Amino acid sequence: MNKFIAVNIGTNFNSPFGKTVGLGGLVSIILSNALIIAGVILLILLILGGFSIIMGAGQSDPQRVEQGKKAATAAVIGFIIIFVAYWIIQIAELVTGVKILNVPL
Repeated sequence: MNKFIAVNIGTNFNSPFGKTVGLGGLVSIILSNALIIAGVILLILLILGGFSIIMGAGQSDPQRVEQGKKAATAAVIGFIIIFVAYWIIQIAELVTGVKILNVPL
């Protein structure tokens, strides 16, 4: 058989699958991925809100402009919440001495 068919993702990609992950590791994985997903959603909302504002202004549609402004405002407020949550996690790491986002697996 060809030994290059199977790839051990645990060693090659530092994957947590196949390893024993404690509560700290699980929290670290969830928080890291949640921050990344929230950042992607922020970017998409900002782009869609900007397009909506531009399209509404071009068509003289004040309702569409307002909808775009609301989407952009919600994205900025979401960014502020994500930013504050990240720094709360950093402060909790500093106070407790426990690495939350970078737990070695």
